[in-house]
Amino acid sequence: MRKTLLGTVLCLALIGLFSAVQAADVQMILATGGTAGTYYPFGGAMAKIWNSKIPGMNVTAQTTGASAENVRLVSKKEAELALVQSDTLDFAFNAKEAFKEKLTNMKAVAVLYPEIIQVVVAADSPVKDFAGLKGMRVGVGAPGSGTEANFRQLCDAYGISKEDIKAQYLSFSESAEQFKDRHIDAFIVTAGIPNSAIMDVSTQHAIRILSITGEPMKQLEKKYPFLSPAKIPANTYKEMAEDVNTMAVNAVLIVTDAAKDDVVYSLTKALFENQADLASAHAKGKELNLNKAVTGVSIPFHPGAVKYYKEKGIMK
Repeated sequence: MRKTLLGTVLCLALIGLFSAVQAADVQMILATGGTAGTYYPFGGAMAKIWNSKIPGMNVTAQTTGASAENVRLVSKKEAELALVQSDTLDFAFNAKEAFKEKLTNMKAVAVLYPEIIQVVVAADSPVKDFAGLKGMRVGVGAPGSGTEANFRQLCDAYGISKEDIKAQYLSFSESAEQFKDRHIDAFIVTAGIPNSAIMDVSTQHAIRILSITGEPMKQLEKKYPFLSPAKIPANTYKEMAEDVNTMAVNAVLIVTDAAKDDVVYSLTKALFENQADLASAHAKGKELNLNKAVTGVSIPFHPGAVKYYKEKGIMK
């Protein structure tokens, strides 16, 4: 009897050890963005929650060129998770814009927060709207980035050619440095607010953010349904006295479709059930909203995420 009991205990111990080893094997790379953007610090905050709340989970946030690079990294299985703008996600999945082939081996996990298009000029610039940037040097985002796509969409809405602008393909931090040194006249950031690159500039130079309103806003909404009106509240940046009307996309967490259902379920559950920790680690965590987690995304959701949303009554 004692031998049988001992054997059972040993067997259970071995099973537990094997399970622990299996759990420890869950290694995931989270593709984020540049260090001056929102993706990298926000991704690091999410990774910290997952690693501390899910036994055996090891997610590493990795700096990248952001949205366009991120979908390619997931497609090539060089990253398991990624943060991507909803418009870039749509382009990649449907082979539009810079994507020549469909990248469909990825699934959505959650909408995280709105990413706002911010066109920055000097406070004393004569430029009144985006069309006024004709002939000027403008930082338009990293090559192939979601911000660069927004630049082209703005050109379309304002009836100007992208060749009318002296586009400089720079990351947010590069744009900030070039602007401070007066090597460029304006720059575009599509990110959560406040953005660290813009905040950095505003400590040394008086700035203004251009409004997007009227017919151009209507054109953007009509032609690009993943864009929606947004507002940057007064005082978001230094000496910003009034609200600014603009447009926004969504920041979306995606995962490789090869990820196991139980792993994605755990990631989704931990993300929403530890929102307080996320909000204390990064301001954008306050904007994570379960009721908006599945809206504004054009690709299918991963079954593991779907399971959690069904439990919460968010999906049927």
